[in-house]
Amino acid sequence: MDNYRDENRTKGNENEVFLTKENDQSASYSARNVIHDQEKKKRGFGWFRPLLGGVIGGSLALGIYTFTPLGDHDSQDTAKQSSSQQQTQSVTATSTSSESKKSSSSSSAFKSEDSSKISDMVEDLSPAIVGITNLQAQSNSSLFGSSSSDSSEDTESGSGSGVIFKKENGKAYIITNNHVVEGASSLKVSLYDGTEVTAKLVGSDSLTDLAVLQISDDHVTKVANFGDSSDLRTGETVIAIGDPLGKDLSRTVTQGIVSGVDRTVSMSTSAGETSINVIQTDAAINPGNSGGPLLNTDGKIVGINSMKISEDDVEGIGFAIPSNDVKPIAEELLSKGQIERPYIGVSMLDLEQVPQNYQEGTLGLFGSQLNKGVYIREVASGSPAEKAGLKAEDIIIGLKGKEIDTGSELRNILYKDTKIGDTVEVKILRNGKEMTKKIKLDQKEEKTS
Repeated sequence: MDNYRDENRTKGNENEVFLTKENDQSASYSARNVIHDQEKKKRGFGWFRPLLGGVIGGSLALGIYTFTPLGDHDSQDTAKQSSSQQQTQSVTATSTSSESKKSSSSSSAFKSEDSSKISDMVEDLSPAIVGITNLQAQSNSSLFGSSSSDSSEDTESGSGSGVIFKKENGKAYIITNNHVVEGASSLKVSLYDGTEVTAKLVGSDSLTDLAVLQISDDHVTKVANFGDSSDLRTGETVIAIGDPLGKDLSRTVTQGIVSGVDRTVSMSTSAGETSINVIQTDAAINPGNSGGPLLNTDGKIVGINSMKISEDDVEGIGFAIPSNDVKPIAEELLSKGQIERPYIGVSMLDLEQVPQNYQEGTLGLFGSQLNKGVYIREVASGSPAEKAGLKAEDIIIGLKGKEIDTGSELRNILYKDTKIGDTVEVKILRNGKEMTKKIKLDQKEEKTS
């Protein structure tokens, strides 16, 4: 199951708008030149003065009207209006440009402030993030002549991440994934300051893939707090911190969004196949990130990073166990060292894995009864199932009023919807006939795979 793992911005360009004002020339200078030329001509034609005077007078009046500012008032008004419009346009453009700059500046400031907030949060919370090394015993045999000697030593089997969530009475407690610590003969924890300490396994639960470790609090300076995962919304920013690929890349920070909430994925565990509720995120999660926290921008733990889809054509699909599911498991592991669940007391197999000719010929099933339900391979002696009258080769098709198609569905109903001491109805098929049995659930947990 260790398909686990552990991201970027563009900057806009502003266009500056430059507007220029064109200056219109007055026509009065041209009008004065025309008048001056006309006066020189009057001195050369004395006999023609009366006539010329009348013509000049009319022309002069026309000239004054046409060429002086009085005559040019329409064009100048138009020019002034155009100039005024250009000035207004210039002011408007400048104002818009100013507002754009202000808006861009405000947006940049917001982004800078937001990034700074995340950086401050990461810096503050990093001391609560740890690396975990799983050490397992490896035996070495040497043969000298007729005598032999065996020795064993712990070697690194795998690594992951974790987060310190509690500190009291000289001890600090770490939440991580069960698959990070499963099978370990000893565990080492790497702290923020580089100190490496030995950790004790307080308790673990394979069906939820969670485990709690204990270390001395001598070097622990920071504890992370759980947030409310039910408040998460799709698109919300989240941050993952952990040790992808080991210690060399310790406390790597990746950022993404919540891609989906209330997802259900199937997961193979040492206790069998189960379905688990998860948060989907595109924050990079790589091998070694398992067990590390998924954080909101306030620095609260909203999930524990657990898995990813690792296929060549799939990118950015990781999953974290919601904090609201993590907290009660962590508390029970702290108090009891294990998760006590009701159990039926049978070993089972999904019916669809049983050959159809066996289903029809031996089990007496037919039609819609085929390939749906859970085949009982064996019933434990003295178990609730035996006391209720269940037998090997019975097929469980319903529990507590809900239809059952697979063992994963049976476990989910049993572990989430019932408690120790409950009496529940189990619907079964025996030789093709449907019947109902009542089972009183015991407190003993039994492997059912």
